[in-house]
Amino acid sequence: MVSQHQASCCSGITRRSFLADTGMGFTGLVLGSMLFRDGVARAAATGIPARPARAKSVIWLFMVGGTSHMESFDPKPDLNKYAGKTIAETPYKHTLDSPFLKRNLRELVPGLHKVHPKVFPMQVGYRPRGRSGIALSDWWPHVGDCIDDIAVIRSMWTTDNNHGAQLQFHTGRHVLEGAFPTLGSWVHYGLGSLNDNLPQFIVLGTPIADCCGGNNAHGAHYLGPEHNGVRMNVDPQNPLPFASPGSDKFREEQKAEFDLLGRLNRLAGIEYPDDPALRARIKSYELAFRMQTAVPEVFQFAKESAATRRLYGLDHPLTQTFGQQCLAARRLVERGVRFVQIFHGSNGGAGAWDAHGDLKRGHTTLCGQVDQPIGGLLKDLKQRGLLDETLVVWGTEFGRTPGAQGSDGRDHHPYGFSAWLAGGGIKGGMAHGATDELGFHAVDSRHYVTDLHATVLQQLGLDARKLEIPGRKRLEMDFGKPIHEIIA
Repeated sequence: MVSQHQASCCSGITRRSFLADTGMGFTGLVLGSMLFRDGVARAAATGIPARPARAKSVIWLFMVGGTSHMESFDPKPDLNKYAGKTIAETPYKHTLDSPFLKRNLRELVPGLHKVHPKVFPMQVGYRPRGRSGIALSDWWPHVGDCIDDIAVIRSMWTTDNNHGAQLQFHTGRHVLEGAFPTLGSWVHYGLGSLNDNLPQFIVLGTPIADCCGGNNAHGAHYLGPEHNGVRMNVDPQNPLPFASPGSDKFREEQKAEFDLLGRLNRLAGIEYPDDPALRARIKSYELAFRMQTAVPEVFQFAKESAATRRLYGLDHPLTQTFGQQCLAARRLVERGVRFVQIFHGSNGGAGAWDAHGDLKRGHTTLCGQVDQPIGGLLKDLKQRGLLDETLVVWGTEFGRTPGAQGSDGRDHHPYGFSAWLAGGGIKGGMAHGATDELGFHAVDSRHYVTDLHATVLQQLGLDARKLEIPGRKRLEMDFGKPIHEIIA
């Protein structure tokens, strides 16, 4: 019989004293690990409700610099019809007086990016694709082959007219407001691990430059460093240069060192249980050792068939690099990684897709680098039965202006642009939302970038509104709303 006094004392036990008294028993640690892998303990700890999940993993493809929506997934024939005229000379002159433009734009440098009034024609042809007949530009034939598995959102908008929009696309917040957790970090925080030997949030390709958010575009900020994205270089010859396994003897010695370091860190963890940096360090040391075996195997592309390597474009210099990243992404989600974020076009500045001039030449090359690998990824996931449980998202920070900048370019355009999703319980073969006839404004079913976040979270079984940290108040805009129209 437990007395009232005893019950009162026991109810106030601290985590530090509990761990010290039990010596962090092995059985409890194993059980805890299993529960966190299944998301059970994480849900109890964070208050995140269990919700039916349609997807297990996300592959997030981000084109750095601002892909033109008119020359990709939202062709606009009226650009050709009114080419050379000013917007004021077209039937769409009212677009320049939009209250949305005046109300929502937040300029980092006032007046830096102006409306360009002279209509610039499309720089590539377009045609309907697939059974659904959705029109795509001719620069995306391989993705076009998969259009019946894709939901295109043609009505995205954001508020940053400069490249801080790259950070905004990943966090939902304007760069002037500082750093916030990214979508990948929220997924890492909200879900348990599917593979103890690999990080659950992996970043491939070169991240965005410091000018536009830098590492904050795959960072966790106040969620804690253990939820940051882990960068990996896709190099089949040297996949893990920072932690090479070495010889068998070296591995035995290294394991002993890791074991000792782990014991010392856990003793420190008992004394400082609420230190996020210490928790992250303990996890990173343990994971780094296990990764030495798991990671090199992921990048052994020679194990794939010749047909699969050709599917991703690994046999061609133009597509090889991004093709390897897309193939690595498939192999990672196949092994239980939750979130794979791939950057394309990073160049140390605003990004290669930033087409202020020579748009035709630049987009021809860039689309040529990514179209076949992305199409190959979608086809490969589908033929392996993985597309149903893998959500593929394609995005960029904003679109490009309908008006010409200079003689052959387009400026930044946050008022309306495109993104798309495939797999993971998303309806295929549909175009949702619309911009006006010139591609200037999102005018139908408009979606701020966090609507995309909320859709991804819902498909993973998470509720954006439950992902909150005590003392960290999020804005209504931060949560977004799932795009129910594209969900099967």
